[in-house]
Amino acid sequence: MVIDLAAKPIDLEHLITTKTAECEGIEPWGEHFARVTAVRVLSIEPLAKGKNKRVVVESGGGAKHVVVCGAPNLRTNMIAAWVPPGTMLGDKQIGIATIEGVESEGMLASGGELGLNRDHTGLLDLDATPGEGLPGLAPDWIIEIDNKSLTHRPDLWGHYGMAREVAVIAAGKLIDPVKPGNLPQGAPKLSVEIEDYALCARYSALVLDNVTVRPSPLWLQARLQSIGINPINNVVDVTNYILAELPQPMHAFDADRLRGGTIFVRPATDNETINALNGETYRLTPEDLVIADGGGAIAIAGVIGGAESAISETTTRIVLESANFHASKVRSTSVRFKLRTDASIRFEKSLDPENTVRGLARAMELLELVSPGVRAVGGVADNRAPSKPPEPIDLPVSFVTRKLGKDLSNTRIRAILESLGFGVQQTSPGNLMVEVPSWRATKDVSLKDDLVEEVGRIVGYGEIAPAAPLLPVVAPPANPMRTYLRQVRAQLSAQGLTEIYNYSFVNEAQLQRFGMSVEDHLKVANPIASELTHMRKSLLPGVFDNIVSNTRHLRDFRFFEIGREIQGNGGGSLPREETHVVGVIYGMHADEQDFFELKRVTECLLPGARLSPAAAKAYEHPVRTAEIEWRGRVVGRLFELHPLLLQEAGIEGRASVFDVNLDSTQALADRPVKYKAIRRYPTSGFDLSVVTELHQTVGVIQDKLASLAGEDLVCIEFVRQYAGAPLEEGQKSVSFRLEVGAADHTLTNEEFGEIRGRIIERMQAQGYELRV
Repeated sequence: MVIDLAAKPIDLEHLITTKTAECEGIEPWGEHFARVTAVRVLSIEPLAKGKNKRVVVESGGGAKHVVVCGAPNLRTNMIAAWVPPGTMLGDKQIGIATIEGVESEGMLASGGELGLNRDHTGLLDLDATPGEGLPGLAPDWIIEIDNKSLTHRPDLWGHYGMAREVAVIAAGKLIDPVKPGNLPQGAPKLSVEIEDYALCARYSALVLDNVTVRPSPLWLQARLQSIGINPINNVVDVTNYILAELPQPMHAFDADRLRGGTIFVRPATDNETINALNGETYRLTPEDLVIADGGGAIAIAGVIGGAESAISETTTRIVLESANFHASKVRSTSVRFKLRTDASIRFEKSLDPENTVRGLARAMELLELVSPGVRAVGGVADNRAPSKPPEPIDLPVSFVTRKLGKDLSNTRIRAILESLGFGVQQTSPGNLMVEVPSWRATKDVSLKDDLVEEVGRIVGYGEIAPAAPLLPVVAPPANPMRTYLRQVRAQLSAQGLTEIYNYSFVNEAQLQRFGMSVEDHLKVANPIASELTHMRKSLLPGVFDNIVSNTRHLRDFRFFEIGREIQGNGGGSLPREETHVVGVIYGMHADEQDFFELKRVTECLLPGARLSPAAAKAYEHPVRTAEIEWRGRVVGRLFELHPLLLQEAGIEGRASVFDVNLDSTQALADRPVKYKAIRRYPTSGFDLSVVTELHQTVGVIQDKLASLAGEDLVCIEFVRQYAGAPLEEGQKSVSFRLEVGAADHTLTNEEFGEIRGRIIERMQAQGYELRV
């Protein structure tokens, strides 16, 4: 395409970024082509050492130069590319060098060295006049666009679409490279059948013969190489050129390798296979769309062609495919096969169905240049879904000015939209009816708000004075869970835990490690990675991987994750999501005190929480495992990871873990809080040590003491426990601090003694030995 443009290329960077898409930079390309010259090889003289030769070349007008060269295809009278001294080739300046005693003026270059292709095996063999530049090659500019800013603009994935934008923002004139008159008329020589128009909106094809497959001319190779596409041959290069230009992905089949006279576009059959152009064999499912002939699949639609129908040096007849496939269907297939191609990336953006025949017309013009004598056999086979133009959009001018905060005339708004290709009619004063062009109607422009954005970006947001919107200020609705999660994060961070984030996906190996059933987990139909195949029902598998990775660098650490677990496998009802928090304390030389440290952290998060013994799960320590009870409900678990689980992962030390259901705790935290007056009178305290069995839980003893103290008890705290001499084997001593008092007076010595004695007497009556 051509843009009649007055602006300098270097000035476009700011314009493109502010009005179209993020421009990452503009840089010159091929500056050396201003100096590289075609030369004729006059003589070749082998040098004494190695493969190098003394070469005399003539660069026109009788000027001769001596160059040392060792290329294997060097021969007399060939026309080669000479890089004269002083030329910058990449980041290297070519000079005069002495090689094996011969002064070499510059160098003779391969296509790879000149950046035309990837061929470094030999010199360019040119069809050019000595003394002139390389045919079709001249310095140019490359504009680098961030493709993440083009996701919603399929038209900008081609140079023609970007040229349209540049013509508008830089006041240039756009010249359409497509000449529809190039398309042949008449009945097509093959037929096209589309099984489901929802998967393929249009399929156009054209048969060509008298094709000569050979390397592309230098200008075409250079254009493709400059944008990162490797030149293959003239036919493939033309299809890739059009893919980058319009953008319309195309494919060429060897017509003599097709079976039958019909092209079928259909879902693959179960377990159908195809040998692809990349040398891989793919096993297909009915979820994949294929192009097929009478014998089977010949291409995976929108992704890659098949090897059996590929063109080769002996090809003389081709079928050109130019189609429009369903975006999400191409995306799902390419992701499942981990096969992202230039074609699939563009089809995923929802391309314009009107572009298929334009692609064929452009291909005819280019093939006549790169394969002289090529001719069409019959007309275009064009099968498409019934379609209707998008509904016009009613656009009040007042709506545009109110949304943008800038007064714009009907004339200016209309001129901007028409320059972008929109059809505009004024239906009444102050009201426009806008027709959306086909290349902007594929999930891009459908609302009048979209049109406001178009006008605003061309006007330039820098011309719009910033002002706060005149809207009523309304407080957002309360979100108790969000507030609660912030409190949880703040509390755990205050206890020295670092927050981590994991994906909501797990794989079968992770589930098997924790003894979890794969069948109970919801399988992801289109996973973002091969190792992320199922939705997690627990945060633990991901957290365990974090433990493993952190132990490589740290001797001890503590962290937590807040995330959602997907409960239910989708059978019969939608899965439900539960919000959990998992906290971890790890130490390479840890002991059971880490378990109690994590218990303390849990009590900071859930004041008054109690632990009760629980049967250990496969991944939990058989003894150090407990349920967390809070306000009368079991809300989670506190445990050490099973030593074998750590050993299998090559981890030394201990890891204590809590897992709390935050949906449950948030509901319990919302209970109303009752006011209790501050105690006006002092309390009295005393210590009691209870001798009991070694495996008796501290909580049970504490509950008994609290019950016996009754209303006189102000608070009770665990102090310590001891096992060893002089206690008998299998016994331990558990010490508590009790504070007692009365609400209306200070306890007398007699009252204090009566309370203490009552507790001791009743504990002894229940069979406990007390050390006082």
